[in-house]
Amino acid sequence: MYSHILLINNYFNPKIEVSVKIELGKITSVRFGMGGYQDAQFGIWFQLGGDGWGVGDGRGVWAGKPSDHAKWTIKDKQREMGVIMLYIETLLTEGKVSNISELKGIPVEITFDSPYGRMLSWRILKEVI
Repeated sequence: MYSHILLINNYFNPKIEVSVKIELGKITSVRFGMGGYQDAQFGIWFQLGGDGWGVGDGRGVWAGKPSDHAKWTIKDKQREMGVIMLYIETLLTEGKVSNISELKGIPVEITFDSPYGRMLSWRILKEVI
């Protein structure tokens, strides 16, 4: 595993330099179903990690029907579910697997901002598969 640092402008305060740390890890778990905030979303959920560290990520939509006060519609939900399905298709293709459960163990590159440690993005390491 390796990591390196790049300097970027801090969006919130341009006077403070923020570095980006890149870690190599694996998809340690993946599931499709309920998850996200208080398990109130439906989508795909990941745990990514390496030696002594881990982070979660996912893509989902609110489960159920929208309330009268919701700022989204069933049509919005259907559109976003389509986007999630295309995302899953991309992951399966990049990982050279045919179902979600086979993504477990696939090597990934995760980008964090430093010193805050927030995950900014991750990708499957297609170069080593």
